[in-house]
Amino acid sequence: MAKYTGPVCKLCRREGEKLFLKGTRCYTPKCAFERRDTPPGMHGRARRMKQSEYGLQLREKQKLKRMYGVLEKQFRLFFDRANRKKGLTGENLLVLLETRLDNVVFKAGFARSLAMARQTVNHSLITVNGKKVDIASFIVSEGDVISCRDNDKTKKNVKDCLGETGDALVTPDWLQVNKEDVKATVLRIPQRSDITSAVDESLIVELYSK
Repeated sequence: MAKYTGPVCKLCRREGEKLFLKGTRCYTPKCAFERRDTPPGMHGRARRMKQSEYGLQLREKQKLKRMYGVLEKQFRLFFDRANRKKGLTGENLLVLLETRLDNVVFKAGFARSLAMARQTVNHSLITVNGKKVDIASFIVSEGDVISCRDNDKTKKNVKDCLGETGDALVTPDWLQVNKEDVKATVLRIPQRSDITSAVDESLIVELYSK
């Protein structure tokens, strides 16, 4: 499967804001964006022309894709799925992305970054309601219990991550984490107000509606 393998800090610089792609490191002075927040490239500091309407819409889409580590083809599938659901397409899209299993594993503090969370899921180390799930794009539902497999080494690694991410990451209200038992319960499906990402989803809807 295709994936981005370049420096992720460059993606933050391109979007002009932190996307927290390195997880807990982004909350420390070691964050590369803190030291260099100009766009990548030799002309990064040069004055940019005013963006067109299409340019603004495209940048918003790219930003959201990068926040959740989704490539174009899969992002379009999520958009089409959101468009078929009742309600506002933009909000549906954000909720679908937020409830991806890899994102839930990261938000629960079971991994130091979204990339690490995805790898943890892909390596079959995560269970949902006691059943092994190795699909990062799996969408969790209300009442689902996410845990790691009953393996001493895996539990130790996850507990280490919980200890490191505890002060940096704030567990969202729709998720309940039991650090002792290494379990996370989806209390409810998140709403738009629960998603703090600085994204204007209406611009993405306008882009795909053309």
